[in-house]
Amino acid sequence: MDKLPFDPHNPWLELRRLTPARIALGRTGTSIPTRAQLDFQYAHAQARDAVHLPFDHGGLRSQLAERGHESVLLHSAAIDRNSYLQRPDLGRKLSADSVQVLRDYASANPGGVDLVIVVADGLSALAVHRHTLPFLARLEEQIAAEGWTVAPVILVEQGRVAVADEIGELLGAKMTVILIGERPGLSSPDSLGLYFTYNPKVGLTDAYRNCISNVRLEGLSYGMAAHRLLYLMREACRRQLSGVNLKDEAQVQTLESDAGTNMKGNFLLGPSNA
Repeated sequence: MDKLPFDPHNPWLELRRLTPARIALGRTGTSIPTRAQLDFQYAHAQARDAVHLPFDHGGLRSQLAERGHESVLLHSAAIDRNSYLQRPDLGRKLSADSVQVLRDYASANPGGVDLVIVVADGLSALAVHRHTLPFLARLEEQIAAEGWTVAPVILVEQGRVAVADEIGELLGAKMTVILIGERPGLSSPDSLGLYFTYNPKVGLTDAYRNCISNVRLEGLSYGMAAHRLLYLMREACRRQLSGVNLKDEAQVQTLESDAGTNMKGNFLLGPSNA
């Protein structure tokens, strides 16, 4: 008979209550309990489904339009999901037709823009469907306050992170940020990643990008993600760089700092006596 998931004699009990990680599962003979095995299979199925879920760009464009956002739909050089998964390089560049769409837009709107927001399905369209609109709602007010000019929201089907560099270069953008579905985990099939680049152009490596990951209800909140991204964008404009040379040092208010507590030293060891 399976052990109960919360065995009072299990010393890992308190830790299990604090994390979704698969710890303290118990055992039945030399195996794990049936419930834990079924939970694992369900999580694995959710992750696989997230990878293959079609990008509902039509629904997302409608929601963006309701919020007053103009959008443009593009496609990467990967013609379908199978080629996207087997040829990562094709997801990093636009199709010829999409390149022409952006060239036509740039010709009709010369002068470039400060910021391009790109949304790509990546490896989890589920993440994009769930989190794009709530996150943009937190971000757009701050962008307006900064006075930055923004291009229409660019949606890319079968896109990977580096596709935003080509988009930014074609539109003459100072900065790009791509919202993309991250590789699903066994406890996070809907994790959204943000990748920010200053002075985007084709051929840049990941060293020139800043990443903010795990944006979702159970992870990094929309407000915190927007706060960190705004800090990076302001500092990038001031220092004219991004990537490994631009650290995320955004100050975050906490209950302790609000109360005036001055905690120094290693938080695991408690306050310093200095």
